[in-house]
Amino acid sequence: MIYFIILILIVVLCSIRQINQYERGILFTFGKFTRMMDAGWHIVLPVFQTYQKVDVRTSVYDVPEQEAITKDNVSVKINAVVYYHIFDASLSVLKVKDSRYAVGQLAQTTMRNIVGAYTLDELLSEREKVSSEICEIIDKATDPWGIKVENVELKDISLPEEMKRVIAKAAEAEREKLAVITKSKGEIESANNLAKAAETMSKTPGALHLRTLATLNDLSSDQSNTIIFAVPLEVLRAFENNDVAEKIVKKIKK
Repeated sequence: MIYFIILILIVVLCSIRQINQYERGILFTFGKFTRMMDAGWHIVLPVFQTYQKVDVRTSVYDVPEQEAITKDNVSVKINAVVYYHIFDASLSVLKVKDSRYAVGQLAQTTMRNIVGAYTLDELLSEREKVSSEICEIIDKATDPWGIKVENVELKDISLPEEMKRVIAKAAEAEREKLAVITKSKGEIESANNLAKAAETMSKTPGALHLRTLATLNDLSSDQSNTIIFAVPLEVLRAFENNDVAEKIVKKIKK
């Protein structure tokens, strides 16, 4: 009797299986799915029953670099990262043989298909949109497997060297175009300001004379300059109340 009790205790102790908090257990009895085991200790009878642990934490799959052709026939190489977790452990075991491998293969084919629907410019400028579309397609396909795809991030998009040179030339041409436009706008604004200044000076008595004196003052700061100065009539008119100046003005008018 004692030996029988000891044998039972040994069998029970050998049958205890621990499921951690981040895991779920799938119990099979005579090869048939029985139930799903939550975290804690469970009795799994030897010979009659077997079980399989499934990690339900978020997993990361690094999609290898894939070569794809864009809508405008440009060959690119892309790689990505897929974040997913198992929300139904029984489906991930019963419906697919290797869930991680299946997610990876699905991600690779989906990436190539999606890239083919975008031009190169769209692929480079709309990464988030492309990632979201890939994520949505993969998530829909993995639902029957009990897998939830949380996010897909495009890590890198590699271009051929000749395409890189073409893009660099296009970017340089665009910068030169903007520089010319900015310079022409500045010249237009400067010309408008000069026209307004000239109009103001022509309407204000003595303004041109003051401007001339200011210019002479600026030139005289450098002693190496030789200044040949032609006196405009406007300057002489400022002294028309002076008899000498009046005679000079009359001689110039003749």
